[in-house]
Amino acid sequence: MKSPKLLSKRDGGGNSRVAFHGGSYSLVITAVVLALLVVVNILASALPTTLTKYDISAAQLYSVTSNTKVVLNVLEEDVTIYWIVQSGEEDSILENLLGKYESLSEHITVLKRNPDVYPTFAQQYTDETVANNSLVVECGDRSRYIAYDDIYLFETDLYSYVTYADSFDGEGAITSAIDYVVSEDLPALYVLEGHGEQELPTTFSDQLTKDNIQVQSFSLLTADAVPEEADCLMIYGPSSDISQEEKEMLSDYIEGGGKLLVMAGPIEEGSLDNLNSLLADYGVTVNEGVVIEGDRDHYAFQTPWALMPDMASDEITDSLIEEHYYPIFTIAQGLTVSGNAGSATVTELLTTSDAAFSKLAGYGMSTYEKEEGDIDGPFALAVSVETAGGGEMIWFASSTYLSDAYNAYSSGANVNLTMNAMASLIGESESMAIRSKSLNYNYLTISGSTSSLLKVTLIGVIPLLYLGVGISVVLGRRRVRDEAV
Repeated sequence: MKSPKLLSKRDGGGNSRVAFHGGSYSLVITAVVLALLVVVNILASALPTTLTKYDISAAQLYSVTSNTKVVLNVLEEDVTIYWIVQSGEEDSILENLLGKYESLSEHITVLKRNPDVYPTFAQQYTDETVANNSLVVECGDRSRYIAYDDIYLFETDLYSYVTYADSFDGEGAITSAIDYVVSEDLPALYVLEGHGEQELPTTFSDQLTKDNIQVQSFSLLTADAVPEEADCLMIYGPSSDISQEEKEMLSDYIEGGGKLLVMAGPIEEGSLDNLNSLLADYGVTVNEGVVIEGDRDHYAFQTPWALMPDMASDEITDSLIEEHYYPIFTIAQGLTVSGNAGSATVTELLTTSDAAFSKLAGYGMSTYEKEEGDIDGPFALAVSVETAGGGEMIWFASSTYLSDAYNAYSSGANVNLTMNAMASLIGESESMAIRSKSLNYNYLTISGSTSSLLKVTLIGVIPLLYLGVGISVVLGRRRVRDEAV
């Protein structure tokens, strides 16, 4: 029987050197990996946010639309966006959005202006009280101030009267401002005056400004024709009729390729015979009285004259149909399309149900019941007329539906419908097509104790478990190696 062979000191030293070299090799590899991770993080931080952040929110709050990319891609002038915000009060959604703009164009620069450091900076651009996270967009000598209330749109709950942020319009406001400060030729909207026309509602007027439409008052009484520089002529809520001479000038304007937008409903005294004859030329009759809806599914607030019409598929209405928005038409006249439009094409955009009728008593009605002499429906409430010469006329048979109150009741559908009509007439720019994004989140609410437990688990317990597993694996491998030796 052979005696066991004892290891020499020389052999033991060799194993120690092997272990030392193996440990040194592992240490070097670990150091190299850590160094590579540091370099990768540094390089990643230098990449644009479009490559490092992905938007998985339902409303795409952290993304920009293709419309904005088109506007930014054609920029040739440098644009500066001043972000007016105190340190530590930066809005995260707005911060991400501004980063997108910078990364998409080398002509965009975002600069912060802390009002504590620059207390008079905003006074150069506005007389308003400036809230945190307001913006100023500037290019050369042109600028536009964007208030925080124009970035986050607020709604008031009709039952609790609590005001809350309903939608985010940061992209629409910023892209519109950029388009404004770099554009020399902006759409011109001429608004007819001289017939007791109503003042434009605030919400509608603000939307015109946002969409960079230049509004100018205009009277046919002091002109021989509609100016050529007018991209569109609008008649809003007249309380008295136009003259026969004005009617002829408007007819010539439309037949010559002009664009006319009319919002005219019944008036309390008199009639609008000359104005309404613009429609009669194309086989559309404006019926007397106020439309009452007999179908409960077609009116709102238990008020039969607050109409919720059916919408035909058209470029003006499709966006509302897709998003399930419903315009509310108030105190409207019924339009009857005979089909005798000559060489023009008449399209019914909004229509009542078959149960609708027109009350001849108008503003003096004392009942919503149908009476003798009332006119049977159904009616059109809005029509579009396209002439052979390229002229267009869009007619809404109400002059009250655009009021701020009724627009709020429709969740903005009334103004959106009208702006779609405007875009159809003058041509929609990329910035006009950007709509606000809903902030109707589904929040996950947890208690403070649950939050603390999650923090301890994720930050403390799980890393320690991984560390413990790693130590046990290393010790296990050493034990196996020593037993093998």
